[in-house]
Amino acid sequence: MKLTEIQAYKTASDLDKIVWIVVEVWPVTAKKTIGDQWIRSTDSIAANIAEGEGRFFKKDKMKFFYQARGSLFESAHWTEKAKERNLINEIKYLEIMSLLRKLPKEINSMILGASKNLKK
Repeated sequence: MKLTEIQAYKTASDLDKIVWIVVEVWPVTAKKTIGDQWIRSTDSIAANIAEGEGRFFKKDKMKFFYQARGSLFESAHWTEKAKERNLINEIKYLEIMSLLRKLPKEINSMILGASKNLKK
């Protein structure tokens, strides 16, 4: 299976593109504080899914999928901060949160698949 055929990877990639575009136009202070962290955490979701897919052993795969899930929750935190500090409007907030709400189920499905289908 190609990486681009994995739904969690596609969703995470859509998310990190949106966050990049949003943060790109922020003032310097906002970029350095919330923006850098938010970009790093959203990029990390797709990156950890990709790395987990490239691993052979169950524990390795699951470790990266769990890290992707952790980055997902960090991204949700930064999304809330961006909204709270009026750096994103309600429409952008809802668009981003919609993607963030899809990802736990998609990542958990990958964790379950690795857990069931791999012996080592």
